[in-house]
Amino acid sequence: MLSIGKLSGLTGVKVPTIRYYEQIGLLPKPERNEGGQRIYNNTSRERLNFIRHARELGFPLDDIRELLALSDDPDQSCEAIDAIAKRQLAEVEHRLVRLNALHRELERMVAQCTCGTVQTCRVIQVLGDHGLCAADHQKIMSHDIDQ
Repeated sequence: MLSIGKLSGLTGVKVPTIRYYEQIGLLPKPERNEGGQRIYNNTSRERLNFIRHARELGFPLDDIRELLALSDDPDQSCEAIDAIAKRQLAEVEHRLVRLNALHRELERMVAQCTCGTVQTCRVIQVLGDHGLCAADHQKIMSHDIDQ
């Protein structure tokens, strides 16, 4: 049996995050000892490791919830799981396109800076006037800003 602190240390997930995952139902409510402290078992540790790794790969909490539910029935087809993973892969690829556009624009902006005065600073000029940008990254990035 593990305390919440020990579980946190073993999984690398902070205590408030563990409590949050319990609150939203990703982790089942743990048993409590006589003193009222949460106690966890290895199944909770494995589930928390799964959640942490899925979060590191960028999966949203709703997808993680669905993946956990699907993993609870090991004899079913993994078609739904593959669909979730493919959707996440497509989102990562889309983010990479947006980040590459942002990278190119920032590189161009910095390269054009002559390190003169603030009054003539190309970085300040470009940030103040989107028309000075080489590409319309505004549309590309607006999806991320809106989220």
